[in-house]
Amino acid sequence: MTPVNPEFVPDASLSREAMERLQREIADAATFADDLAFAPAAIAAETTAPDQTELADAGENRDDGAGESRDASPDPPVVAGVDQAFVDDRAVSAIVASRGGEVIERVHAVAPTELPYIPGLLSFREGGAILAAFEALSVEPDLAVVDGSGRIHFREAGIATHVGVTLDLPAVGVAKSLLCGRPREPLDDPLPEGRRVPIEADDSVTAPRGTIIGHAYQSRQYPNPETRHVNPLYVSPGHRVGAETATDLVAALCAGYKLPEPTRRADAYADEVKASVRAEIESEES
Repeated sequence: MTPVNPEFVPDASLSREAMERLQREIADAATFADDLAFAPAAIAAETTAPDQTELADAGENRDDGAGESRDASPDPPVVAGVDQAFVDDRAVSAIVASRGGEVIERVHAVAPTELPYIPGLLSFREGGAILAAFEALSVEPDLAVVDGSGRIHFREAGIATHVGVTLDLPAVGVAKSLLCGRPREPLDDPLPEGRRVPIEADDSVTAPRGTIIGHAYQSRQYPNPETRHVNPLYVSPGHRVGAETATDLVAALCAGYKLPEPTRRADAYADEVKASVRAEIESEES
């Protein structure tokens, strides 16, 4: 899968001002409303499938019908989970694609990190590896679920939005911490399972104040959260998905865990690749 909008491919050599200007252009190009080739309810098939322990080899596609129009096929949509890991100065991007809960392909890419971590500019550090991994993917995804923010971002262009707009692919961002914005109600007390709290734009966000840019979503919770609790996820639209639907999709994909199954699998695969890359580095140095 190659960029549809190559002008948005992240360039780590840009000045900070140029990066931020590009992000504003990406946000202007993003669609924060539903524009999906499948009914969101179709994604619920992910929750009923058993956890897959045997994944396809990188570049191998188990389904000859992959890439066909979702309108012409009764198959569930293809969901690509995206996560990152790091080995020294290298970024490892892992993508695990599944359909109806079954893993059909996994790919990865390794690229040098040319920037330190800078809040709000994550896509310029990690985006190159992510796009390289998508280029290695043979199946055509209907949705990307990215570990990171989408519209919950100072300039409404987090890594899920940057990747989604560049590929013109529906995308959802799932973050473990809140980058910016304001919860509509306090999150001091543990939320009950299934609860969602809107995250509104405040003065730190370019969206009009009060705009719902995502949700704090409590995917799982312990029976007695007063003594032990799970923190919420921060879900936001990346591209071609609205805020409510983004959270609906993540809720359907959480399959008994805190994290949605696509990124949980991608996280495990990223760790596997990371170990392999580190072993290669140590072998070369010995």
